[in-house]
Amino acid sequence: MTGPQRIVCLTEEPTEVLYALGEQDRIVGISGFTVRPPRARKEKPKVSAFTSAKIGEILKLEPDFVVGFSDIQADIAAELIRCGVEVWISNHRSVDGILDYVRRLGALVGVASRADAYADGLRRGLEAIEREAALLPRRPKVYFEEWDEPPITGIRWVAELVRIAGGDDIFPERAAEPMAKGRILEDADEVVRRAPDIILGSWCGKKFRPDKVAARPGWAAIPAVRDGELHEIKSPLILQPGPAALTEGVAEIARIVRAWAARAA
Repeated sequence: MTGPQRIVCLTEEPTEVLYALGEQDRIVGISGFTVRPPRARKEKPKVSAFTSAKIGEILKLEPDFVVGFSDIQADIAAELIRCGVEVWISNHRSVDGILDYVRRLGALVGVASRADAYADGLRRGLEAIEREAALLPRRPKVYFEEWDEPPITGIRWVAELVRIAGGDDIFPERAAEPMAKGRILEDADEVVRRAPDIILGSWCGKKFRPDKVAARPGWAAIPAVRDGELHEIKSPLILQPGPAALTEGVAEIARIVRAWAARAA
């Protein structure tokens, strides 16, 4: 077996990818937020949150490779690097970036051909959803909300998945912003003006409250609110830049869009 043998995953997506590739035996520690695959929670010790980690516990596991995600984990990475651990922090933000991430992680652990085949399968699944969406008589305008106080709009891969599923994200210019602070809505009335047909909520780590959203001042005029088109997509399915978003996450968006299109027809 080539590549690292003792891997700590600081977020869920490397865990999900390594299990999908049949390389779960290399994983010695995971994020406490991991829910996919469910067996990982039972089998692996939890050594990190998203913005913090038990550095001492990680070092006790004697990892030869630690995988994390984004600038938010820069301090954790720096501390581990200072302790002599090899760390890879990916910072992908798009659908293509997720597919490339799967390929690179597979290559780093020595199973490049298996990872390529897996990524190709994920892409074929997206193309099938896109072909089906092209047959819809109308495309809904979609507002995706990642947080409520303050309202934060969807990140780039979410906007891309909405498009693949047959909808059009109403804040494409904000989806291009890599940092959450660039996607904060200073004026929530902008949602009213852009008049989405569907509102999707995925409040990172807490339950989406359609009643609360519908009760915002002036929001009764929004087509989505008027027609009761407010839907939750569970955050583990859509807010992790890994396989879940490209499978169950996009499938859930597509289901909601198809149902809307059927009613609109």
